[in-house]
Order: sequence, then structure tokens, then C-alpha cells
Amino acid sequence: MQHLDLTVVRRALTWLRDGRTLWLATVLSTYGSSPREPGAWLAATRDGEHVGSLSGGCVEEDFLERLGQGDFDTPVRRVRYGAGDDVDYPAPSLPCGGVLDVLVERFAPDQAALAHLSALEAALEGRKPLIRRVKLDSGARALVQDDGLGDRVVLVEAKGETSAQLRVGPAARLLLAGVSPVAIACAQFAVGLGFEVIVCDPRDGMLDELSDGLGSNAAGSIEKVATLPSRFIAEGGCHGATAVVALTHDPRIDDLAMIEAVRSEAFYIGVMGSLKTSRARAERLSRSGGLSDDEIARIHMPIGLNLGSKTPAEIALAVMADIVRVRRGKDRHEL
Repeated sequence: MQHLDLTVVRRALTWLRDGRTLWLATVLSTYGSSPREPGAWLAATRDGEHVGSLSGGCVEEDFLERLGQGDFDTPVRRVRYGAGDDVDYPAPSLPCGGVLDVLVERFAPDQAALAHLSALEAALEGRKPLIRRVKLDSGARALVQDDGLGDRVVLVEAKGETSAQLRVGPAARLLLAGVSPVAIACAQFAVGLGFEVIVCDPRDGMLDELSDGLGSNAAGSIEKVATLPSRFIAEGGCHGATAVVALTHDPRIDDLAMIEAVRSEAFYIGVMGSLKTSRARAERLSRSGGLSDDEIARIHMPIGLNLGSKTPAEIALAVMADIVRVRRGKDRHEL
């Protein structure tokens, strides 16, 4: 499953290597109805070639038309659609009645642009996530290391100057350790939330059960691996944007996955079970698995938000809500 942002960056790099100037448009903020979240990209050339999207089509149409007319020749420009006059550029209203704030950057085909976009490509491929810092007055850019958690776009005011801090990293991944009714429901939620979903289960027939439970359309968008989840994790199956979730009640699957997951960069690690089961698992992981207190503390057990969930779908909702909470950098007391 290829991350759309990765497609955008790779096409942009191709244009730069061909000696072509390109424009990168980034959604800074939205208000009201919007099909794309802050951080979404569209890259385009003057002659109308483009990849990615900012909205349902109306914003792209206006942006490409103006680009073709010779607009956006400054290094950076901020455009607001749907709110009358822009910060520095007039743009039309939106049919949906929403507001979309867009940052437009011009990239000349030079070594600095190639280095910048190559670093973004590496981050999207699963290496260390980055923050792009773009000064909105001059267009000056910088890249800094990041943990990948929190809002994708943050506007920062300092010394009378506004900068956009734009998070760039691999697509969020959900690694499901084993198939169960709750795991099937989690996979359905995760696909809808835009996660890359991988399910590992070595047991005979379990991956077929997953496909039957999901239906052909959803199952086709999920990677199914007939191996122990712990082996998949140990062989590099996790990066910093991965959530590892064990929902089978089978210690041979769940415990081994937890032992390997805490040694990875996964941002969320969780396993299903009651408070009593979780206490017993913690003792077992310490005694037999050799995990330290700090490693055990990384594991969310019981998993998920306490919503009083009873059915597989309700439990899956609680699990995915907690994963989104952590990914967005929200503490429980903020909910």
C-alpha cells in the first residue's frame, strides 16, 4: 500500500531531476467540510501536470488555472479559500461553505530542493520522521528530527515572524497480531481511518477467516502474512508510525508479540484483556519474557479507552480511538 504523500514526493523529485520548477501546495488548516486534512499535499508544474490533492477538486482547479497564468512566482504564498480575501492573495469561495488555508511553495530545480525532497522521501519510507519548518514571509526551509506524534501542522509565532511546522513521516501502520473478531473489526476501522493494515497469523485458516469477515473489497486493501507476529516484528516490521495490537487471548501469539514490540519504535503497543488478565500478563512478561518495568509500562493493557465496550465492534472502536489519541499527541485527561 503506497502512501499518497510518497507518490507526490517521488513525482516532484522526477520533475526536479528533469530540470523543471515545481510548486508544492500544503493544506495548513480547514474549517467546515473538507475531504483532506491539514498536511495534505499537491505538487504541480506550470504546464498543469500535478499529483496529490487538496480538496474535492474545486481548489485544485483554481490553483492550477492561476499557476498556468503565471501566478505564485514568489518563494512562498499563503492562500485562503472560502473566506473572501486571503492573507495575501484573493481566492474564490468554496461550494461546501468551508474554509481552506493553503501554503504554496516554489521549488527551483537545484541541489537544495533535491536534498530537501529526498529527505522527505526517506522520512515517508519509514526512516526517522521529520518536521519541515517553513517561514511564511521568506519561504526559508529547515528540517529537524521529530517523534512523529502530534498535529501534522502547527503555526508558530516568534519574534514577529510566522513559521509553519509540518510533520512528515511514514503512513500510520496498524499491525494486528493474530486474527479474532475484535481484530477483524479493528481492521475495518483502520482502513477507513487511512492506516496501512498488516495482519500476521501463522495458524491454519485464520487469515481466510479474516478475509471472510472483511469481505473481498476490504480484505484486498490489507496485507496478510502467514507468520508469527513476533517474527514479523523482529525482522523489521515496525517503524515509529506503527501501532502493534494483540487481540487474540492466545498467549503464544499475544505475549511473544509484546516481547518483540517493546524493542521496536512502535508508537503504540497494546494487548486485550481484563485488569486481572493484564496483571497476570505483566508478571509473566517480567518473569518469563525478561521485560523491564519500563518496557512493560509501554504496553497499553487493558487496551483502549474505557468506553464500557462489550461487542467486538465496540471494543475495536475503543482500541482505534486510543491509537488515534496517542498518534495525535493527546493525553487522556484532555479528552
